Amino acid sequence: MKKKLIVVLIALSAASVLLSGFAIVSVQRSVENLYYLIQLHQAAGLREILLARLEGVQEDLTLKGTRFARNLDALVSHASEMSVALDTCLTCHHSEQVQVRLQTLHDKGETFKLALSRINTVKINATMLREDKDKVFHLGEELIEEVDGMVITTNRKMMKLTRETFDRVNRFRVVLFLLVILAPMMVIGVAVWIFVSFTKPVSSLLKATSRLKEGDLDYRIEGLKDEFGELAGSFNEMSGSLKELIASRAHTEQMALMGEMASRLAHEVKNPITGIKLSIQVVLDEIDLDEEHSDLLMKTLEQIKVIELLMQNLLNFARPPASHMEMEDLNHVIDNTASAMEIILQRRSHPPEKAGKVVLARDLADGIPMIMADAIHLQQVLLNLMLNAVDAMPKGGTLTVRSFKTPEDGFWRVEVSDTGEGILPEHADRIFNPFFTTKPKGSGLGLAICKRLVEQDGGRISFRNNEGDGTTFCLHIFNDPGNGVRRS
Repeated sequence: MKKKLIVVLIALSAASVLLSGFAIVSVQRSVENLYYLIQLHQAAGLREILLARLEGVQEDLTLKGTRFARNLDALVSHASEMSVALDTCLTCHHSEQVQVRLQTLHDKGETFKLALSRINTVKINATMLREDKDKVFHLGEELIEEVDGMVITTNRKMMKLTRETFDRVNRFRVVLFLLVILAPMMVIGVAVWIFVSFTKPVSSLLKATSRLKEGDLDYRIEGLKDEFGELAGSFNEMSGSLKELIASRAHTEQMALMGEMASRLAHEVKNPITGIKLSIQVVLDEIDLDEEHSDLLMKTLEQIKVIELLMQNLLNFARPPASHMEMEDLNHVIDNTASAMEIILQRRSHPPEKAGKVVLARDLADGIPMIMADAIHLQQVLLNLMLNAVDAMPKGGTLTVRSFKTPEDGFWRVEVSDTGEGILPEHADRIFNPFFTTKPKGSGLGLAICKRLVEQDGGRISFRNNEGDGTTFCLHIFNDPGNGVRRS
C-alpha cells in the first residue's frame, strides 16, 4: 500500500510539473510573440509613414513646373520629413539581412534627396531640368515600390504571427480549461481511491475481529494485499494459534478429567478383580477339579489378566510416567525394540497356521548423532506401532522400521511401515482418539498412549497411507543440537 501511495504521489507530482512547465512555456512564447508583434506593428507604422513621405515628395516632384506646384519651403519640408523617416527606420532593431536592406534603402533615399535639392536650387536649362526630373522621378518610384513591398511583407508577417499567437493562446486556454475541470476530478478520484484502499481492508479486519470475538475461530481474512495482506496473514495465524491453544487446553482438561475417572475406576475395579483372581487361584491350588472345570477357571484367569492389562493401559494413558531425557543412540534403541519384536513374531509363528508370516526389515541410517530422548518411552511407542503393524497384516507381509540421517524441520524421523490394507479415509481423523479401535479385541488406547508419550517428550506422531498397500507411521523426535554429540 505504501508503495502504491508513493507511486501515485510521484505521478501526480510529475503531472503537475509537466503541466506547470507547459503553462509557463506557453505563456512565455505567447509573450515573446506579442512583443515581436508589437515591434512589427511599430516597424510597419514607420514604413507606412516613410511611404507616405515618399509619395508626398513624389507628388511635389510631379506638380513642379505646373500651376499647382508647391512653394520651395513646402518642398524642403517634405524632403526633410522623408529623410527623418529614413533615419528612424534605421534605428529599429532588425535582423542583419533586413538591416542591410534598410541601409541600402537609406542610401537611395539620400541620393534621392540630393537629386531633389539639385533640381530645386541649381539653374539649368529646360532640357537638362526635364532629364534630371525624370531621373529623380524614376528613383522616387523605385523607392516607393521597395518601401511598399516592405510594408506588404511586414503586414503579411504580422498577420501570420497574429494567427499563430491567437492559436497558441486558444490552445493554452483549452488546456487551462481542461486543467480547471480535470485537476479537481483527479484529486477527488485519488482521494476516493485512497479512502476505499484504507476503509475496505479496515472493514475486513474489523469484521474478522468481531467474528473472532463471537468465538468463530475458523473465520479467515482473504483477498487483502500489501501491508494489509501481511496484517491479515498475521491475524489468520493468530486465529489458528488461538484455536489450537483452546483445543489443546480443552484436550488437556479432558485428559485430566479422564485421568481422574480412570484412576478412580482402576482403584474401584482393582480390589474386586484381585479378590476374584486370588479366590480362583486358591481353588485351583487346593481343590482337585476335573479337567473341564479346571480349563474353565484357567480361561477365567486369562480374562482377568486381560482386564488388568486394560486397567494398566487406562492408567498409563491417564497418568503417563514422567519423562527421563538422556543422551541415547537412536539406532541402538530401534534395534533393541526390533529384536524384541522378532521374538514376539517367532512365538506367534507357532503353530504356523495361526497367522501369516511377517518379515521384519531394518533400514537404519549410519552416522546419526546421539540424541536427547526417553529410551523407555521410545521403545514403548515403537513396540506398540510394530504390534499394530503386525495386526494389520493377518495374511503376512513386511514390517519395515527405518531411521534417517538428516533432521527434517528440527526433528529426527523414525518410520514404521507395513504392507497391510491401510487406514480408511473415514477413520483418519479419529485414529489417535482414545478408545477408538477397528480391532474386535482392541482397547483403543494404544495409539492414544503413543501420541501422549511422544508429545510429552516434545515430539509429534503422524501417519500416511502408502502408495501401494499399507500404512507408514512417522515419529518426529525433537532435535536438540546443543546436546547432540557425533558418534565415533
